[in-house]
Amino acid sequence: MLIPREVTPDLKVATLAHGTFDLSGENPEHSTLIVFYRGLHCPICANYLTELERLTPEFEERGVKAIAISSDAEDRAKDMADKISATNLRIGHGLPLSTAKAWGLSISASIGTTSIGIEEPELFSEPGVFLVRPDQTLYYASVQTMPFVRPVFKEMVQALDFVIAKDYPARGEYTAEV
Repeated sequence: MLIPREVTPDLKVATLAHGTFDLSGENPEHSTLIVFYRGLHCPICANYLTELERLTPEFEERGVKAIAISSDAEDRAKDMADKISATNLRIGHGLPLSTAKAWGLSISASIGTTSIGIEEPELFSEPGVFLVRPDQTLYYASVQTMPFVRPVFKEMVQALDFVIAKDYPARGEYTAEV
């Protein structure tokens, strides 16, 4: 389990238009927003990433660099980028499932063709949203076991205004006996 205020696992993936994403080399003013998505086969992911694409400039105004990552191969990641008209959002691909597990993501097996007629990969990770500070410590995490009911990006943008203004610390760091 990932613990707030502790260093996250390493994360390094290829992106469509921004070279290699390496979390250890990120240097945002406030944090890196990492959005793990299920893949091209997921219609909910497409809607979710469309909203993230729209709000990426607002995150950037608050010192947050965003990236969306899946285990999809480059061609499927490109199709997703085209589907969401990505121009602001970095799109990473080829996430090893072992890395997904290290981040606490659930792994699902294919159940065939989705409602939009796209075949699911044999195995893929379920969604997760993370804010990681420049020192690579975890600030925020939301991990899903299903594609439904994800954090709302507009609310996250608003929360960041409070977090930044108050220098609000990451919560959930207590790990001793209770």
